[in-house]
Amino acid sequence: MNRIEIYTKSYCPFCHRAKALLDAKGIDYQEYELSSQPDLEQEMRVRSGRTSVPQVFINDQHIGGSDDLADAQANGTLDQLLGSPRKVIA
Repeated sequence: MNRIEIYTKSYCPFCHRAKALLDAKGIDYQEYELSSQPDLEQEMRVRSGRTSVPQVFINDQHIGGSDDLADAQANGTLDQLLGSPRKVIA
C-alpha cells in the first residue's frame, strides 16, 4: 500500500487544488495541516528543502508542490508512482 503525505495550510488555494486532485483519484493521504501544527513546518522544510505549501510525498519520495503534482498527473508519472513505489521522478 502506498503512503501519501501532504503538508498544507488551511488558507492555501494550492493546497486545496492538490488535495482535490488526490481526492478525485480516490487516493487516501495523511495531511499535516501546518496552521494547526506549526511544529511540523520545520520537518517539512527538512524533508522537502522547500518552504512553501503544499509539499507532497509518495512513499517518502518528495513529489513537490501543487504544480508538480499536477504535472505528474498529466504525464502519467503519478499513476506509475502509485503502481510501483520505487519509481523515481526524473
